Amino acid sequence: MEKVLKITQEGDPILRKKSEAVKNPENPEVKKLITDMVVTMKRASGIGLAAPQVGHSLRIFTVNIEDKIYVFINPEIKDISEEKIPFEEGCLSVQKIWGSVIRPKKLTIKALNENGKKVKIRAKGLLARVIQHEMDHLNGTLFIDKAEKLSKIEENK
Repeated sequence: MEKVLKITQEGDPILRKKSEAVKNPENPEVKKLITDMVVTMKRASGIGLAAPQVGHSLRIFTVNIEDKIYVFINPEIKDISEEKIPFEEGCLSVQKIWGSVIRPKKLTIKALNENGKKVKIRAKGLLARVIQHEMDHLNGTLFIDKAEKLSKIEENK
């Protein structure tokens, strides 16, 4: 049964730790974690979620763009374009803060998917950006470490 996981917030040490490789992607616990991560990401209206954000120091992240779900296990970025572009980013683990982050426009990523099969994706635009943001999570980096001009979103009272 799928469940919504608690999203770890800035200040939790797991968010600053380099995640460990998944040794057995076929493990039922790994498959359950991925299912729960997808449910959690959707429920939080997120477009990406890394395992450290739900308390697991594993090299896994999920992406939800244009109603397509991507799962990356033990991802490696292979090629990155020299062309870089700024774009506003936020994060489910850093609530109500946004900032402009300059990132490469295109990349190629190799990983395993949710079935443990090798995948290679050439990504550009929003998909490339989300992949880089989530890769940062796996390496213990938050977007606020790279952002220029952070803005706090004020709630209406």
